[in-house]
Amino acid sequence: MNWDNASVLFVCTGNTCRSPMAAALLRALLDKRGGINIMVSSAGIAAAEGDPATPEAAAVLREKGLDLSGHRSRRVTAEDVRRADIIVTMSPSHALALQSLGADAERIRVWTVPDPFGGGLAVYRRTRDTLEQEAARLAEELCGGPNK
Repeated sequence: MNWDNASVLFVCTGNTCRSPMAAALLRALLDKRGGINIMVSSAGIAAAEGDPATPEAAAVLREKGLDLSGHRSRRVTAEDVRRADIIVTMSPSHALALQSLGADAERIRVWTVPDPFGGGLAVYRRTRDTLEQEAARLAEELCGGPNK
């Protein structure tokens, strides 16, 4: 499938840890691979509007040269779900919640990534590394293979 001009939406609970980290990691990988026409965004099932990424999420992404300082949380909407070609959730319960907003099961991918909220930097680093591995696989799929 040609994913040019596709839209990827990452969804977690509060949109302050996992989903913004995943979005930033995927965006960086896509930029390196030439997937510049792929839109990447994030939102949360129970997000408060306008919260920044957690300091720990920002810190562990800074270690990779990525900046979350401009991130502000937002709640996922039915419109987000309608527009996304691929919806990546961080748990099966997120997937169920999105289906109630009208997401087709075939567009949802579940990455089972524990919530690091409240954990220290070591917990966030493990989360980042898991997200980075998953994002690398997704970037390969979206950009057409490991060498493209």
